[in-house]
Amino acid sequence: MALWTQLFLAPSALQAVVVIGLVAATGLALGRLPVAGVRLGVGGVLFTGLAAGHFGLALDRHVLEFVREFGLILFVYAIGMQVGPGFIDSLRRRGLRLNLVAGGIVIFGAALAAVFHLLGLFPLPVAVGVYSGAVTNTPSLAAASQAFAELAPAQAEALVGQAGLGYAVAYPFGIFGIILAMLTVRRLFRIDPAAETRQLETLLAENAPPLASRTIEATLPAAFGRLLTELPAIAEGGAVVSRVMAGGVVRPVSVDTVLAPGMLVHAVGRVEALEALSREIGQDSDQDLPALPGPVETRSFRVTRAAAVGRTVEALGLGPDHDVAVTRVTRAGTEFSPGPGVGLHFGDTVRCVGTTEALAFAEARLGNSARELATPHVLPIFIGILAGAVLGGIAVPLPGLPTGVRLGVAGGPLLASILLSRLHHFGGLVWYLPQSANLLLREIGICLFLSCVGLAAGSRFVAAVGSGQGLVWLAAGAAITFVPLLAAGVFGRMLLKCNYASSCGLLAGAMTDPPALAFASQMLGGDAPASVYATVYPLAMILRIVTGQLLVLTLFPG
Repeated sequence: MALWTQLFLAPSALQAVVVIGLVAATGLALGRLPVAGVRLGVGGVLFTGLAAGHFGLALDRHVLEFVREFGLILFVYAIGMQVGPGFIDSLRRRGLRLNLVAGGIVIFGAALAAVFHLLGLFPLPVAVGVYSGAVTNTPSLAAASQAFAELAPAQAEALVGQAGLGYAVAYPFGIFGIILAMLTVRRLFRIDPAAETRQLETLLAENAPPLASRTIEATLPAAFGRLLTELPAIAEGGAVVSRVMAGGVVRPVSVDTVLAPGMLVHAVGRVEALEALSREIGQDSDQDLPALPGPVETRSFRVTRAAAVGRTVEALGLGPDHDVAVTRVTRAGTEFSPGPGVGLHFGDTVRCVGTTEALAFAEARLGNSARELATPHVLPIFIGILAGAVLGGIAVPLPGLPTGVRLGVAGGPLLASILLSRLHHFGGLVWYLPQSANLLLREIGICLFLSCVGLAAGSRFVAAVGSGQGLVWLAAGAAITFVPLLAAGVFGRMLLKCNYASSCGLLAGAMTDPPALAFASQMLGGDAPASVYATVYPLAMILRIVTGQLLVLTLFPG
């Protein structure tokens, strides 16, 4: 009994580690169990925390607050590092209309939560908890919790506990409600998912065509005697020549390669650039130049050398002057040509063509170290967290609000990590997190946060759910989940003529809900919704965090 008390009941550092470890481990195991084909995932940690709190397990208040806030910081910092590089690009390229609809879903749901509170259905802490649970967005709950701590430090624990109760009650339908909205839209418009998927995949291929390659024969007399590097299609960066064949010998391109009659030129680039090159020098050839024997090899290297980050291919000496052709750069799943002025990022995959000696030179310039790629840069992480904490503590006064708006520990690290990930390299440091490290930070952070929220609210959860009041919370949460999604689905289909696969990605992304994306991908038989999900996810995540905080700041009494 003494050991049981020491491990689970007597407040201490050891007891905190044991209780949080137990809650997180059992919660993650629970989250892996399928319920009607859907898994709770990390959300299971909240429910095991509630169960542990209900049966009397608790942490020292100060320990609980620290663990909860530190877990939140780790989570939002990792989220920012993940979404930051593509945030502005997603808005600029093709996502303005989609993001407007996603923003409308977020604002509609927050407005419903505010209206339900003003009608007296539940107090403000429960309102923000129900809102966050209904949209399955834990950072929103965290932002609201931080706002309560700013406005009412003495009552913060009780207020956060009520918010956690509302979150837990609304969360289950929040997961299934997104799927229900997708199925309802499908039934209303009698949609054929397979046909819609093919349509979206075709559209995406047209908007972002992959790089192509072709072999061109020099047949135009006007091109003979010209240096390959001086041709407009090559000099402007639209196409890259990887190898040539003259006199039956395949060789790499050099700075003094001159076009001769019958020379075969193999180039890589966008289709329009290759067509322009073909018009400049001759005509397409059926010869498969890369398949012919010769001293030319193709290898891919990862950028891991600090001196290569931020520098262009030309600045690194990777070009015809060293008998190397860089034909493709792959970054975050997107493939592009290394045009003039395009700096390399840490972790980019660079495809090089050349002789064995030339490729060894390219590898030395780029790094290509598996160890460096897998090793997280810890110093920038702590600098970023520090900058985020400072940024989150700055109060910005706004008219009509009882206190200045602070980004807090939810918004500050998020904004800092988005900005730093956009810079990528700054102050001699590389602001890059390997995907494995990012996922580790994010999952540990959210597990710590949900464990503490569940432990704080567990003693009151069963009574709340079993009461008539709990049923009101559940119904209100269902409305917050379903009504905005259905409205957006119908609006998008009828007025914007959205593809169904695109709509499913939009609904899942607006709710920042991976299980819903997994369901949509399975239903549609492909990954077509994922591209739209990724387009709207960053803005939706930020808006969820901001609306969670604004609900508290605008509606908190006094």
